[in-house]
Amino acid sequence: MLHKTFIILFFSFRLSSQINYADSLGKVLSQAKNDSTRVKTSLMLGEQIYGEFPDSACKLFKSALEKCISKLNNETSSKNALTKVEKKFYTYRYAMSLNNCGFCLSVRGQSDSALKHYNMCLKIQREIHDSTGIAYSLNNITYIYKDRGLHSKALPMDLEALKIRELLKDTSAISQSLNNIAYLYENQGQINLALEYYQKALKLNELIKDQDGIITNLINLGMVYKGQGDLDAAFKYWERGLSVVEKSGHKESKATLLNNLASAHSTLGRYDLALEMLYSSLELYKIVGFKNGVAFAFMNIGYVYENKKMSKEALQYYDSALVISKSTNDQSGLSSALIKIASVHINNGEYKLAQQKASDALVIAKKAGFVKTIMGAAEHLWIINKHIKDYKSAVDNYELYIQMRDSINNESTRKASIKNQLKYEYEKQAAADSVAHAKESEVKNAELAKQSAEIKAKKNQQYALFGGLGLVMIFAGFMFNRFKVTQKQKGIIEKQKLLVENQKKIVEEKQREILDSIHYARRIQMAQIPNNSRILAMLNRTIKKSKN
Repeated sequence: MLHKTFIILFFSFRLSSQINYADSLGKVLSQAKNDSTRVKTSLMLGEQIYGEFPDSACKLFKSALEKCISKLNNETSSKNALTKVEKKFYTYRYAMSLNNCGFCLSVRGQSDSALKHYNMCLKIQREIHDSTGIAYSLNNITYIYKDRGLHSKALPMDLEALKIRELLKDTSAISQSLNNIAYLYENQGQINLALEYYQKALKLNELIKDQDGIITNLINLGMVYKGQGDLDAAFKYWERGLSVVEKSGHKESKATLLNNLASAHSTLGRYDLALEMLYSSLELYKIVGFKNGVAFAFMNIGYVYENKKMSKEALQYYDSALVISKSTNDQSGLSSALIKIASVHINNGEYKLAQQKASDALVIAKKAGFVKTIMGAAEHLWIINKHIKDYKSAVDNYELYIQMRDSINNESTRKASIKNQLKYEYEKQAAADSVAHAKESEVKNAELAKQSAEIKAKKNQQYALFGGLGLVMIFAGFMFNRFKVTQKQKGIIEKQKLLVENQKKIVEEKQREILDSIHYARRIQMAQIPNNSRILAMLNRTIKKSKN
């Protein structure tokens, strides 16, 4: 998703690998057979080629936007109904398309339309709870507000974006928000606050070792010190940035640093060194295919020649910047180039030509709402009007110049900024205190829970002990009862045993008596029966009688 960041350059560069990637995306787009692939690829390809082919990129964004609108508007019928996943896909890309189209419109100076697109995008992102997207949309809206000098409106949005990113713990994005807030303070003349926020951003980027972010912070810090006339400090930050850039190989950042260093050298009258750096910068912008960067380098080269009193060369480079800005539809670059051209014509005493260029710049700036450019054009027209003795217009343009200057840096704006800053700090501290209180409460609750658990455990132990004792008592009672029953049964058994033993004795006595009777009868019988010897004698006598 395209978004603006508040440094000198705000768009990505293209290296050979990116060109190959863009070519691959182009093939995917030409061969795409379904709408979702076309939408997704159009957005990705547009972002890749914008730096070199902004018009083509904007057409891709518009195509993606129209397809998303068509899909979401027609999905109510059963035939075109979208699944939950499809609806989420097109809604998210609808917001992205709105954002990217808004970006194109803002670069072209159509800030009202851009603001409308950004606000629509923001509304959708809030509905779908896209926190990352919300933060980017807020930043883009604040960019327009800052161009219009509406800093009191911009700061609350920048602070909201910062708060969201802090919740997301997105360190890189937090650094970007800090940069944006610092830029706002810088333009309001609140230098201490600007430096504070730039330094915070730098520390974060150093923490995560984000080389590109570090370079951006060093560029911005140098710009602040240069604006304050402290060129030594500016050189220190920019030269440090160059040492980082040599390691990262970031050509666009190197070009920007060279531009800034050249500007400082030019201020010190070192024009040849400044031009050497600017030509190196120009080549780097050409290599990465960043047209707006090329225009920026042309402008700076023209400015050095203007300081050298070489108006012909200055106009040549300003005109080159003007042509590129027209080709990319960059209204900010276009109006700035016109003002620079007007400045050369003023120095040459060519007031009619100067008036024409400054008037054209004023029209563009007013249409786009570029407060700084309006102020610059009005200042030039005021000077021109004085020279051509058009005093009424001179007064009008001077009043416009003062009005724009005061809208950027006035007491009420500063108070509003301070109020918003204090509100943010208060809410941040309140949130921190709330978290601390929550943690403290959590600790106390944990301790109470621990104590409660211990008490409960002790109670459970007591219940278990009493329950155990109860069971022991019940078991003892049961055992005692069994003992009594056993004793009773034992008594019965012993009585029965005694009775049986008595019966046995009686039986044995009877048996003994019977046996005695039998023995006695046997003895009587045996007494009556002769014994064997007697029988034998009787037989012998009988035998003898028979023989006789």
